[in-house]
Amino acid sequence: MVREVKRSAGLLMYRRRDGRMEVFLVHPGGPFWAKKDLWTIPKGEYEGGEHPLDAARREFTEETGFAASGPFVDLGETRQPSGKIVRAWGFEGDCDPAALASNTCLIEWRGKSMEIPEVDRGAWFSMEQARAKIFKGQERFLERLLAGECG
Repeated sequence: MVREVKRSAGLLMYRRRDGRMEVFLVHPGGPFWAKKDLWTIPKGEYEGGEHPLDAARREFTEETGFAASGPFVDLGETRQPSGKIVRAWGFEGDCDPAALASNTCLIEWRGKSMEIPEVDRGAWFSMEQARAKIFKGQERFLERLLAGECG
C-alpha cells in the first residue's frame, strides 16, 4: 500500500527593524501544543488541483486574519520529520500580532471532540530566535531568506 505524501504551502512574512530582519511565526492551537514552544510559518494542506501559492495565501489569511500581498519569493520545499512536504514563499509585510484572528477546526482530544483555533498566537522573532523555535525542517526557509533570496 502506497501512502500519499501530504503537502502544505505557506508564507513566511518578514520585515526589517533597526537594520535586522525579523520573521512572523505562529503557534499551533490546541491542547497538544499548549506547553510546547514550537512555532511554524502559517501554512496548510492543499489538493492537487490548487496552485500551491494560492493555497499559501488562503491559509495565511485563514490562520492569521491578515491579507498577504506580494511580490512573493519562492523559498522552495522542505520535508519535515513527519514526511510532509512544505513549500513556502517569503514576502515583506508587517502586522500587529495582537490583532491575529485564526479560524477554528474540530479535533478529537482524549476521547472528546473540541473546537480549537488553528493557531493561538503569532509573534515577530529575530532570525536567531526563529531558528530556535521553528518546526524542524522549516529552518531551511529562514536560511534561504537570509541568503538574500528575498532582496
